[in-house]
Parts: sequence; structure tokens; C-alpha cells
Amino acid sequence: MKKAIITATLVCLSATTSANIIIDTKNVDQEQYHADMYECQQYSENVESGKSSSLGSDMLGSTAKGAALGAAGGAISGGSGTKGAQVGAGIGLIGGALKHGAQKRHQAEEYQVQKDQVVRHCMQGRGYYVLN
Repeated sequence: MKKAIITATLVCLSATTSANIIIDTKNVDQEQYHADMYECQQYSENVESGKSSSLGSDMLGSTAKGAALGAAGGAISGGSGTKGAQVGAGIGLIGGALKHGAQKRHQAEEYQVQKDQVVRHCMQGRGYYVLN
């Protein structure tokens, strides 16, 4: 009974934190497999997620650049530059938000790839045949 509870617990834990890897489990002791998978997934938790600057600083920098470019464009075209600076700031603000969102998505994808790679190498090191 105790063995069944431990196995069920390991299955639940590995199901909730499963990596994106496929392992050939033919002729493999399922209890040992789940214990190894759980341990490898715990190792993968040591991967640090990428850090980027905050959305506010990205947008502030882009807004300043957009305002400067807009003001310069307005001055060159003979205007006072104020309207150009406002348009440039608006475009810079939108551009900063879009850039930040794309960076965050890329970092999240890279983080997951690194975690999967840790699990993959760990399971291979324990003698499992990883299919992907």
C-alpha cells in the first residue's frame, strides 16, 4: 500500500511539472522512471529566467527617442517641432511596449528550452533513451 501511494504521488508530481521531452519507457521500471523524472525536473528549477529591463524604462527610452526624432523631423520640415515631438513620443511609446512584449516572449521561450535541456541531459545521464 505504501509503495502504491509513493508511486501515485510521484506520478502526480511529474505530471504537474512535466518537461517537453519524450522518453522511451519500454522495459523501464515505472516507479524508478517517475522518481528519476521528478529529480531531474527539480534540477531544472535551478535554471534562471532571463531578466530584462522593466516596461517603464523601455517605454520611457523609446518615448524620448521618438520625441527627439519627431521634433527634429518637425524642425526640418519648417514646423515648430512640438507637434512632431508629440507624434514621435506616441510612436515611441507604442514601439517600446511592442518591443518589451516581444522580448518577454522570447525570454520565456528560451527559459523553457533551457529547462527542457536540463531534464533531457539528466535523464540521458541516468540511462534513459530520449526520443526528442
